[in-house]
Amino acid sequence: MKEIINHGYKNSDLTGKIIGCAMKVHSKLGNGFQEVIYQRSLAIEMRKQNLSFARELEMTIYYDDIEVGKRKVDFLVNDLVMVELKATSKLDDNHFAQALNYLEAYKLETGLLINFGSKSLEFKRVSNEYKLKNSPNQ
Repeated sequence: MKEIINHGYKNSDLTGKIIGCAMKVHSKLGNGFQEVIYQRSLAIEMRKQNLSFARELEMTIYYDDIEVGKRKVDFLVNDLVMVELKATSKLDDNHFAQALNYLEAYKLETGLLINFGSKSLEFKRVSNEYKLKNSPNQ
């Protein structure tokens, strides 16, 4: 599920840096650890790259303007890119849907879904198409 980084996308330089950090972590640790180990290691690599981020940022989920719960996203990088980590044998549609939901909840345009659990690092760029289509800059 590796995706070629397309520099025509919004925030592609930033997502490229994040993916580079994830590749370093995966090359050093391989697969088989719990998600939290990769999360801590990715934080170290992103600090080395001078990326600004919040880890396990809590967000409130609303239904009809009524709070129905809270969720935590793994990383919010430079207040622009949501990063959701997994440590599973394979990414599936549920993981992708979760990442899209986080983007919508945070009102962000760009996200990354990164899986450290397979032999090769898997990553998928995720875009909030609704926000992109309704952005005044588009």
